[in-house]
Amino acid sequence: MRKYGKKYQAALKLIDTNKVYSVAEACELVKTTGITKFEGTVGLSIRLNINTKQADQQIRGTVVLPNGTGKNVRVCAITSKVEDAKAAGADYAGGKELLEKILGGWFDFDVICATPEMMGEIGKAGRVLGPKGLMPNPKIGTVGPDVKKMVSELKAGKVEYRADKDGNINLLVGKVGFEASKLAENLNVVIAQLLKVRPSSVKGVYVLSSSVHTTMGPSIKIAVGE
Repeated sequence: MRKYGKKYQAALKLIDTNKVYSVAEACELVKTTGITKFEGTVGLSIRLNINTKQADQQIRGTVVLPNGTGKNVRVCAITSKVEDAKAAGADYAGGKELLEKILGGWFDFDVICATPEMMGEIGKAGRVLGPKGLMPNPKIGTVGPDVKKMVSELKAGKVEYRADKDGNINLLVGKVGFEASKLAENLNVVIAQLLKVRPSSVKGVYVLSSSVHTTMGPSIKIAVGE
């Protein structure tokens, strides 16, 4: 049986484990259950009643959090529109020279976006970008002609969601230091998006379970309307 530390046990006592909280209630409560010395993050965990072996039930996409994640996202833009990318806030912007640095082992960034004319060159770096989950993809909004929009959204708090083979989605939605109302705004946007992309082939209950939690802290069950 897993043993928990005193801080975890103290945080757990603040939660009614038999109760399913509203998003607003959970966001007030989660701010009191952090157990780390540093400012922890707040995460959302949802388990969906989907079969990811079915093509139409492979849930994946992006959503822009209205209040961001609280994390400084380092954006690398591979584009011929370098000045546009820099004006939008890209930390790094360039073409072949940046790809050569990446092939040489440089990864001082969190996410890559690219304009279509560079995808042929980026393909050459697929062997190093793919395993790290950094390959730009039009399905998640990291490939497109409007580099200003892509960079702005990524810097503002655009996050990717993706169900694993068991239908679980885990997503960062903010930090413990956020106001509860701002955490709730972020959560409600994510939940609305996940409900919106419910596959038509899924019958019965769609959301099997959902909860919020701090870094290393206990989970708080939340109600998700369908």
